[in-house]
Amino acid sequence: MSIAPSLIPSIPDDAPFTPAQRTWLNGYLAGLYSYAPASAATAQSQFARVAVLYGSQTGTAEGLARKCAKELKAAGFTVSVASLEGYVPATLAAERCALFVVSTYGEGEAPDSAQAFFEQLCVEHFPLLGDLSFAVLALGDSHYEHFCQFGKELDAKLEGLGGTRLIPRVDSDVEVDAPFAQWKKAILTRLRETSPVGAAAPAPTLDQAAAPERNHAASAPAHSRENPCLSLLAEKRPLTHPSSTKLTLHLDFSMEDADLRYEAGDACGVIPQNSPALIDAVLSSLPFSGDELMEIPKIGSVTLREALLHHFAVNRISRKMVSVYARLTHCAPLETMLAPQCQAELENYLHGRDLVDLLREWPGTLQKPGDLLKFLPRLVPRLYSISSSPAAHPRRVHTTVSVVRYRAHERDRHGVCSTLLADRVQVGDRLPIYIQSNQKFRLPPDSTVPVVMIGPGTGVAPFRAFLHERRATGATGRNWLFFGERSAATDFLYREELEAMRADGHLTYLDTAFSRDQDRKIYVQDLMMQNARQLWGWIEDGAFLYVCGDAERMARDVDRTLRSIISGEAGMQEDAALEYLENLKSDRRYQRDIY
Repeated sequence: MSIAPSLIPSIPDDAPFTPAQRTWLNGYLAGLYSYAPASAATAQSQFARVAVLYGSQTGTAEGLARKCAKELKAAGFTVSVASLEGYVPATLAAERCALFVVSTYGEGEAPDSAQAFFEQLCVEHFPLLGDLSFAVLALGDSHYEHFCQFGKELDAKLEGLGGTRLIPRVDSDVEVDAPFAQWKKAILTRLRETSPVGAAAPAPTLDQAAAPERNHAASAPAHSRENPCLSLLAEKRPLTHPSSTKLTLHLDFSMEDADLRYEAGDACGVIPQNSPALIDAVLSSLPFSGDELMEIPKIGSVTLREALLHHFAVNRISRKMVSVYARLTHCAPLETMLAPQCQAELENYLHGRDLVDLLREWPGTLQKPGDLLKFLPRLVPRLYSISSSPAAHPRRVHTTVSVVRYRAHERDRHGVCSTLLADRVQVGDRLPIYIQSNQKFRLPPDSTVPVVMIGPGTGVAPFRAFLHERRATGATGRNWLFFGERSAATDFLYREELEAMRADGHLTYLDTAFSRDQDRKIYVQDLMMQNARQLWGWIEDGAFLYVCGDAERMARDVDRTLRSIISGEAGMQEDAALEYLENLKSDRRYQRDIY
């Protein structure tokens, strides 16, 4: 049963509520009326309807949520699937069952798409959700201190509001397949136990429930993370001067014989492998030759050396790794360091160390090669923003890669994938790559709309793609780029291209901040403040704002600067400026690709 929109009550605009309160109340009323049961029989089916909600930063959570929704539909449930972006939290009061798939980024924060939802969920006096049953799948990376933090906070908040867990929260590391399978299997089992619909419906196996997904695969791209394409490296050239303190590369992959399609704003996933020298160092610290045969799920039989080279991550260590290693080797000092009161000491120890450090500094006896793989995470693809346009560079994928090299604890350290690309892959070689779609980072559909792009360092990559795309498609909207790096003489990425675009008018403004070219460091956010009035004018003219780059510092500083500009130029209070910026996000006029 559906209710006509005209019959759903709403709070009048002149009611004595703040905009946030009015939005909350309208969402609550809409939820209550939209999901009214059609009959007594429907009302008795406690979980006849299941809401699958996701908060995604790179698309992984969204993909898993949609897979879960398809399997629930195949099992006989009525399912809705939606992003937390724009989802009104008060609607949860009308839900009986909600499943959440959420990622964590930065310092334990919610993804951009879920921030507003969680903030509203945490307002004082939010209604209790005593009729809600829920489950949370939290995605994260155990190398980071705040592993799955947003999922944990969401799970605790829903419980605090009176919700009932269907199953305990599942925390997933970067290798999501096994935790996701565990989570959805437990959910299907639990729903069948508690719901008349689930009990009456056929009880398909997980493979049977996934049949719609397999049928859909015929129209899906031929190449994916699980089935990458061996693409020819057609060009590799440095973008930084030889005297620079760092190396940034431009890479050009040929797609002449590959079924790869992408849009400006997407990312290129590269399947990496570890440095042979690093694996030699690992094996030299173990009582194994490396020739031992291992059975790896979904991989098959490979030697220990091959497993370490291609399938397991060894370049960083985490609390989880240290914990399992300490248990396997009966290492009392490590066990002590893992105690809650030693958290600061452990964090200090983990920083900048890898598996070689752990094995050398805390030598212990592993009984068999398989013990080593028990505590190593899987080696996962690296994502690089695509810096080309399919309209301007047909059958080509360009990426912009900063090569990671540093020294810590008296040893040289190297980025897994960036140094593979820099040192061990040559033009003419083939690499396994795939396209990672990023629907949340797209040019405006109206080609006359102005765009403002803020991308220091390799954050300029998607904006090079945007500029080439807009030129190739004849877009007439104005373009403004803020770019920053260390020094103009050594680190001005794509300088000739960008300056040529500025000279011919395609790039309306090019503002550059080179932090080390003067006594006082200058960053992109400083240039934004210097151009506050003009930037506000562009925003008022309907400009789309884009930010790409470091999430921990740059993106936060840019966000604060935008709020300051809106507050100062529009004469708004801080709360009103924040709401204005949130509305830009909701309208897709403020998009971020941050990492």
